[in-house]
Amino acid sequence: MIPGIFFYIKSLFMSWPVLFQSLGILAVAIVLGLLVKSFLFFVFSRVLVKKGSRVNIASLAKCCSGPVNLLIPIIFMRLALPLLSISQELSGFLKNGLSFLIIGTTSWLFLRLADLVESVVLSFYKIDVTDNLEARKIHTQIRYLKKVIVVIVLVIAAGSMLMMFEKVRQFGTGILASAGIAGIVIGLAAQRSISNLLVGIQIAITQPIRIDDVLIVENEWGWVEEITSTYAVLRLWDLRRLIVPLTYFTEKPFQNWTRVSANIIGSVFIYVDYSTPVDVIRAELLRILKNSDLWDGKTWVLQVTNTTEQTMELRALMSAKTAPLAWDLRCEVREKLINFLQTNYPASLPKIRAEINQDNKENK
Repeated sequence: MIPGIFFYIKSLFMSWPVLFQSLGILAVAIVLGLLVKSFLFFVFSRVLVKKGSRVNIASLAKCCSGPVNLLIPIIFMRLALPLLSISQELSGFLKNGLSFLIIGTTSWLFLRLADLVESVVLSFYKIDVTDNLEARKIHTQIRYLKKVIVVIVLVIAAGSMLMMFEKVRQFGTGILASAGIAGIVIGLAAQRSISNLLVGIQIAITQPIRIDDVLIVENEWGWVEEITSTYAVLRLWDLRRLIVPLTYFTEKPFQNWTRVSANIIGSVFIYVDYSTPVDVIRAELLRILKNSDLWDGKTWVLQVTNTTEQTMELRALMSAKTAPLAWDLRCEVREKLINFLQTNYPASLPKIRAEINQDNKENK
């Protein structure tokens, strides 16, 4: 049907000079492409609305309008090339150029669709809530999968563009024919990068770490902010960023405070004199926790965990919903317990005892 339309268009321009005839055919091809694009968007939006799709039509149009506005008219121009009265050399040049643009815009469309799918899927899984374990799993998998798709699309696009040129194909054939030693050298040089890439796939599947997990790596405490194809970015508590290669998480031990749940138990150590009434301190701890919005109400305990010649070591345990809340709760409990001791039992604070020998003093 489309070739018949183009032949009819060509008959309309037969009486025109060759240049204007070719330009007229290309102009009509562009207009037809834009009309077809508008029709496809209209039909597609109607189908989505009818099926009650949760995909936002405006977001879809905004995402795909750029590449589609170029892709469909370029395809129509490519179909109209046989109708142009131009030399074979110019026709081959235009054919390669339009094919080059088709590959580029198609790749652009796939990348934009990957962005749209990522945003739509992640919109159903919020990680800014307390119980976000499942959401963090999905975020980690989808974001890494999107990065893999981007790499695959770019590699295929670059390969397709290069294979359009005869000289490049011959050059590639020559490289493949003599790639014995070179392949080994390149493989050894890229071993680390390939290892990180494969570990990234392993992490996306097994998920020892996830987006927004709380980790302790190299004695640094922070959140997993980003996982790329070769490294992870940790946002530390003081807003520094720690860049860690993915192979680190399969070769060295590290702490994941949110592996199963975001809930965590914090501890506070208080050193007091032996005369301190422990039961009173225990009751004060419970009162402080009940009056705090940071405590989740699940776990608390106060125990004497160690003794020295001068002091007793009291350890207070308390639970919170997240690691940041646990940190703030520990600071609050530590401050209020010290204030309670200073106000009510100042003699219970640590002190150094010494004995004075009265007989020796009198002899002197």
